[in-house]
Amino acid sequence: MREKLLDIIIMIPAILIGFTFHEYAHAKVADIVGDKTPRFQGRLTLNPLAHIDPIGFLLILVMKFGWAKPVQVNRRNFKNGYKDDLKVTIAGPLANLFVAILFSVVFGLAFRFYFVDNYTQLSKIVIDILNAIIVININLFVFNLLPLPGLDGFGILEDLFPSFFSRISDSLYRYQFIIIALIAFGGARYLSIPTGAIQKLCGKLITAIAL
Repeated sequence: MREKLLDIIIMIPAILIGFTFHEYAHAKVADIVGDKTPRFQGRLTLNPLAHIDPIGFLLILVMKFGWAKPVQVNRRNFKNGYKDDLKVTIAGPLANLFVAILFSVVFGLAFRFYFVDNYTQLSKIVIDILNAIIVININLFVFNLLPLPGLDGFGILEDLFPSFFSRISDSLYRYQFIIIALIAFGGARYLSIPTGAIQKLCGKLITAIAL
C-alpha cells in the first residue's frame, strides 16, 4: 500500500507537467496564428490549475487513463485556415516530445554531476520523478497522435483532408470516448512499440550525457 501511494505521488508532477505543456502549446500557437480565444479564457499560462480537469486528473492517477481541459479555438480567427489549425493541433504532442527530451538531458546532467556521488533515498525519489516525467510525456506524445476522434491525431487528419473528414467526423465524434477507452485499455501492447522505441532513444541520450 505504501509503495502504491508513493508511485501515485511520483506520478503527480509528471502528469501536471505533461498535461500543462501539452495544452499550453495548443494555446500559445493558436495565439500566435491569430486566435485570442485561449488568451481570453486564461489558457495562455504554465499554471497547471488552468489546464487540469479534476476528474481526468484523478482517473489518470488511479486508472492510468485521463484527460486535461481541451483548449478551445476559433478557426475563423486563423490567418491561414486549416494550415494554422494544423500547427495548433500538432503543437500539443510535439510539446510532450520536447519535454521528454529536455528532461532526459536534465536526468543525464543530474546523474553525471550529482547523483553518481550523492545517491540517497531522496536521490532515488528524484530519479523516479524524472523518469516518470520522461515516460509519461512520451506516452502522451504517442497516444495523442492516434487517429481517433477527440485526439490530436484525428485533428491532424481533419486538417490535411478537410473535405473528406467533414462528412464523417460528426458520426465518429459521437463515440469518441468509447473508442478512445477501448484503444487505451485494449491496445496498450501495440502502443508499447512506438513508446518503447522513443524511450530507448531517450535512454541512450541520458546514458551519453551521464557517462
